[in-house]
This record gives sequence, C-alpha cells and structure tokens, in this order.
Amino acid sequence: MLRAAMPLLDVERAVLASHDAAAFDARIAAFAAGHPSPNGESVRAAERALALATESRRRGGLLVLLSGGASAMLAAPVAGVDLDAKLETARLLMRAGAAIDELNCVRKHLSRIKGGRLAAAAGTTVTLALSDVHAPIADDPSVIGSGPTVADPTSFADAAAIVENYRVELPAAVRDHLAAGLRGAADETVKADDARIESSSYAVVGNRQTAVEGARRAALASGYDVVVRDEVIAGEASRSGEAFASAALRDASGRRRRICVIGSGETTVTVRGGGSGGRNQEFVLGGLTFLQAQPAEGVVIGSAGTDGIDGPTTAAGALADWTTIGRARAQGLSSRAALEQNDAFPFFAALQDLIVWGPTGTNVGDLHVVLLD
Repeated sequence: MLRAAMPLLDVERAVLASHDAAAFDARIAAFAAGHPSPNGESVRAAERALALATESRRRGGLLVLLSGGASAMLAAPVAGVDLDAKLETARLLMRAGAAIDELNCVRKHLSRIKGGRLAAAAGTTVTLALSDVHAPIADDPSVIGSGPTVADPTSFADAAAIVENYRVELPAAVRDHLAAGLRGAADETVKADDARIESSSYAVVGNRQTAVEGARRAALASGYDVVVRDEVIAGEASRSGEAFASAALRDASGRRRRICVIGSGETTVTVRGGGSGGRNQEFVLGGLTFLQAQPAEGVVIGSAGTDGIDGPTTAAGALADWTTIGRARAQGLSSRAALEQNDAFPFFAALQDLIVWGPTGTNVGDLHVVLLD
C-alpha cells in the first residue's frame, strides 16, 4: 500500500484494527512516501516494489494500481545520483516552468524503476491507472507516474534537450549521468520492442473526464445549465484563468438561466517571486484580473486540484466572486501584487476564500468552474 504522507483514514484504521498485526504486516507494507517531493520512504517504497516485481516472476505476475503522484512516491535513483540530487533537479525544472511530461522524461532517465523498469523486473504486469496526464497525449501511459510498467518513447537525448531548453544548472552527478547516457555508457529506459514487457497490459480506469462528469452531475442537480469546455486547459496558470473566465462569459451570453461552465486540465506556474501559492490559486487570480474589467455581479470563479493539494500549501485551490476586489482593497491587498510575487495563498487566506478539503489520496488533474447567476 503506497500513499502520500498523511494521517490514516478512518477506514484504514478500521481495517488495520480488524487484523492480527503480524499476519497483516506479512501481506501489506505501507510507506508514508512524500509528495510532491520524494523522501526516504519513497526510496524504501521503490526498493520494495522492485523486490516484489522480482518475486512475482515465480507467482505469475504483478498487479500495479497506479496514479498520479507515483513519480514522487516511487523513487529509486540510479547509481551515482542520490535523492537530494533528484530533488534539486525536479525543483529547478519546475521553477523554470517545465511541463509534467518534460519533467518526467528527465526523471525517468535518472531512475531504476521508472520508464518501464518495474515491468521489466517483473516480466508480467497488469496495470490499472488513474490518469493526471492531459497533454501532449491524453492519458499517456508512459507519462503517468513516469511510466514504470510501459515502454518509454523518450531518450537521453530528449532529457538533455529539455535541460538545455530551460537553461538550468543541474547537480554535477545528474549532468554526469545524462552525459553518460548520451555517449551510450548508461542504460536507456525500456523500449517497445523489449521482450521483457511483452506480457504486460495496461488500462486507464479514471481521468479528468471522470472528474468533469461528476462536477457536471452535481451542477445539474443544483439547478444549473451546464457547459463543459472539453479542451485541455494548460499553460501559464494566471493567463489560463483569465482566458477561461473570458470564455465562460461568452458561453453565458444570451442565456436566461443560471449557468455553470466547467473545464479541466493542469496549468503551470513560472516562479518569479518568493511568495506562497499554487497553480489553482494563481488561476483564480488570473480570472479575477479579467473580471475586474467586466460587469461581473453574480459571477463566481473557482479552481481546485482533485488531489486536494495546490503547490506547497494546505489548500486545494481558491474561489473569487464579484465582491473579492472590494474586500481585498478594504484589507489593503492587491491581486496584481499577489500575482507578481507568486503570493496567492495569503491573499485568499486573508479573504477566507481558500478551498480546503485536505488530501484526497488521488489525482486526475484540476477542475475549473465559473458560476453565473
């Protein structure tokens, strides 16, 4: 059992209490692995998973239940690269604005478990996955959790190009390993023609469309007309929020009933300031910037991560409505300054407009909603 570091859910406590501890521990190993940054437990979890994969060769195969977050929660760095070097690599690329598929490409080439290596160790795997991957290929198995049980189409050359594109100065051990891969002195990730994964299968059992459908049903039950914007929402969070608010107002034009506009995806934040926040909070700040210039009475915009975690904060996201700017001014707060300093969290916290529901234990991306009365 692998889960992000958090208190045990009530149901987990009940299950654990109902079993003899020694017998239970013989069948299940739990690791409080770190997310979004891996920790020592992430390494222990990955080593155990690799050991189970090897053992499964005698037992007919390995069942893998996979979700977004596995990139951080299963960490097995290659020889010569320690966990701190991998953490610094991920931090530098994220701060530079690298997309999740780019980040995962680099991580796969620094790992002994990602990029198909878990499946190669097992010989036969069946993977059921929850997808938080939306682009460039929706639900791409090689990107979900950095693809531990499927072939990897990327190469050391791709990883090196990503590093070069974002002009980040990586730790020396990481640079040395990527250089070794480029000259053929380090093993590539597993490719499609590799005989070790011929007996592996894979199915996506939940994704952003699953979350959108749940939101659509809830909005209909609450008496709203619903418009679903099917395209993946990506790119810089604040600009995406502004564009989504604009599109939602266009969708509502001429309608006489209450309307709920729903979108989904996963944006990025280019860090320029030293504040605290997350992409969903910045998405709402971007939408608020647009609504300032509009006759926006009766409009609410919200954005939240389905994992309940928005950046390094305790919030899942935030809400804003036609009263937000006035309430912010009354407290001497500036939405523009919050955006410039990447400081959305204290802005919305002061207004009591954060969405806080705690970690959900799963992730299929972010939900964006505009309500118009």
